[in-house]
Amino acid sequence: MQEITSTHNERIAALRALSDKRERDRTGLFVVEGVKMVREAVDCMRVETALVDAAQAQALAPLTARLQAAGAQVLFAAPHVFKSASDAKTPQGILAAVHMPARKGRPKGARLVALDGVQDPGNVGTILRTADAAGFDGALLGAGCADAFGPKALRATMGSIFRVPLWRTDALAQALAECRAEGYSIITSELSGSPFYARSGVGERFVLVIGSEARGVSPQVSQEATHRLKLPMRGGAESLNAAVAAGIMLYELTRPDQEGDNR
Repeated sequence: MQEITSTHNERIAALRALSDKRERDRTGLFVVEGVKMVREAVDCMRVETALVDAAQAQALAPLTARLQAAGAQVLFAAPHVFKSASDAKTPQGILAAVHMPARKGRPKGARLVALDGVQDPGNVGTILRTADAAGFDGALLGAGCADAFGPKALRATMGSIFRVPLWRTDALAQALAECRAEGYSIITSELSGSPFYARSGVGERFVLVIGSEARGVSPQVSQEATHRLKLPMRGGAESLNAAVAAGIMLYELTRPDQEGDNR
């Protein structure tokens, strides 16, 4: 087993460079870390390169064998070199550079979520994870959103990044107008909206839009809404964290008896 012993090795430098969004966009690669994420990556996407802490090579042998069988290049590095390439606070001894999924255009499923300027990567990742759990068919990420393929967002997805089709667009309002023309309800979460639990007429095909943490839904996007809704604030808080609000709505909108629920 050949072991990389220098933190200045060009392959290590290339992996570190993927922490920058511009480099991810240039190369079409992003980095996932940890046994669970790498295992899901090799099952769902094309892995370019994997880096393994040589001190943990034996324990990780079954996973590295799967990676090699799938055509990935597996590199082994001394522990200090692996740590220099890792973004995790507690590295698990393996990370991988993965090809981003091909952009196939806007997801076409019945239940979609759209993020309008959600800037916190933890919120972006958590919303994608919740959308996956609630059975949504895809996500639209508008301008100003944190990169879903950045390290913090990826950790928050807990693997849902591999299952939720993503479409990034700088023209979210236009994309929503197209959805509306195709018969989708466009639901925006707005503090000035109507009571969420008294909604009606949403139908089976809809896009739930979550706005920015600081400014909410942009005026251009709000203009495309068929339903402007707000969650009740029965206590002293004025608003909810974007990911928490999204989670409540995502699940509530998929309840079989959700229409006309006035609780």
